[in-house]
Amino acid sequence: MKSFHLINYIRNKSLRWRIMVCIGIAILMLTASLLTTMRLSYYSMQNLGDSYKSNTELTHFSTAVSATEKAMENYVNYRSFESIDAYYNSKTKVEDFFKQFQEFPSKNEVAHKEYIVHQLTEAFLYYSNLAISARRANNEQEILLNYNYAMNSYNYLTSQILELNNLRLQQNAERYDENQSRIVISNTLSILFFLVFSVIIFFVLYLTITSIMEPLADISEVAHKVARRNFDVPLFNRTTNDEIGTICNAFDRMIISIREYIDTIWEKARTEAELKEKEIEMQALYTDAQLRALQNQVNPHFLFNTLNTGAQLAMMENADKTCYFIEQVADFFRYNIQQQSRVVSIDEELALVDNFVYIMKVRFGNRLEFTKKIPDGSFPQKIPSMTLQPLVENCIKHGLKNTKGKVCLEVSREEKHIVISISDNGEGMPDKTREAVFKAVAAETTRLPEDVLDDKSSHNGTGLISVFLRLQLQFHRYDLFDISSGDNKEGTKFIIRIPDHV
Repeated sequence: MKSFHLINYIRNKSLRWRIMVCIGIAILMLTASLLTTMRLSYYSMQNLGDSYKSNTELTHFSTAVSATEKAMENYVNYRSFESIDAYYNSKTKVEDFFKQFQEFPSKNEVAHKEYIVHQLTEAFLYYSNLAISARRANNEQEILLNYNYAMNSYNYLTSQILELNNLRLQQNAERYDENQSRIVISNTLSILFFLVFSVIIFFVLYLTITSIMEPLADISEVAHKVARRNFDVPLFNRTTNDEIGTICNAFDRMIISIREYIDTIWEKARTEAELKEKEIEMQALYTDAQLRALQNQVNPHFLFNTLNTGAQLAMMENADKTCYFIEQVADFFRYNIQQQSRVVSIDEELALVDNFVYIMKVRFGNRLEFTKKIPDGSFPQKIPSMTLQPLVENCIKHGLKNTKGKVCLEVSREEKHIVISISDNGEGMPDKTREAVFKAVAAETTRLPEDVLDDKSSHNGTGLISVFLRLQLQFHRYDLFDISSGDNKEGTKFIIRIPDHV
């Protein structure tokens, strides 16, 4: 699947890009072949150079041991500062060298010889230190004894170093032969790598050139057929975005245009007939829409006329309360329909709330207690219509779940806002529902999630969210509304802040 996408990706590139990539791949492969060959040669020469490195190190070690012995002898005989300084310098070099030797016996001949050299070196350094210390204390007996031990160790050590050197020469000669074989293998591998990379480069160039030339041959054949007025040729339907794809698409469009031009003459009459039928159908739809619009205008007037007729009948029958109730219902519906998609003053909204609360009190009687706390003066500030009534309706709905529903509407003035609060004594809004309402307002949707709708609180939130959204759209602010617990931590309280300057 990945190779298929890669092939499509390459085909969509321009010819220049594909040629340059092909050249770049060839250069990279040649470079990789050269680097591989150089790397193999480097390792072969490095191994060849390391063959006798151990003998060189052993020679340096032997030189350091001889210098230590000579410095010890000079200090024992002449007790000079230069000799003691030379002793300690040479001794440090010897200690650095002999730590590299085998510390334990081994079945390997070279390793075991290194172990013997390691032990003799320790003995030589030990007795030479004792001889130096005895010379400092002028203890002639100890000087002679330790000096003889040191010289015996030194003589035996030099002979063992010579034997070890011979063993390493033998070992390094064998390694030299092995490295020579490796050099031959490395050269063979280098030739193989070069041949493999050359074959790969050839196939890459072949595939690239073939992918470019084959479509050109097809285009040339189609061009000859079209020149002979043979338009019954298959379309290329090439989906690539390179230059060849552009040419193929141009050929396809040209052939299609010629065919369409020929077919247009025969299809013209039928097309005109179809357009005439569509025109008649559109005219019928337009007429039907006009009729529906007129019908929608008649229905509200029919409702208002019916309610007014009922009010007149109640008045004729001296049913004053019924007459007033019907008039209030008619005014409520008239406001609801006429003020849609408009802004009204707070005073108009408060008057609608009075109208609505009167209707609700007639319905629920003493079960509903509604109180208002409104300061003197007018409130001409503009708000979206039907803003307060849905909130009052919500409070009445949830407040009446108790024995007696209490709803309070309060208006107050702050520094730059008119604050309107509407509260009830119902069960209260769960925090989960409250958060869901604000999230829905932020997302500009009027539907709450299913898990909130399943809540026992029965809040569907549609009307409430609609009010908050319309306030948000009207004032372009998100801090004009809030929901909290009512007084004494019971029920729900809706708070709206209207800017005083609107």
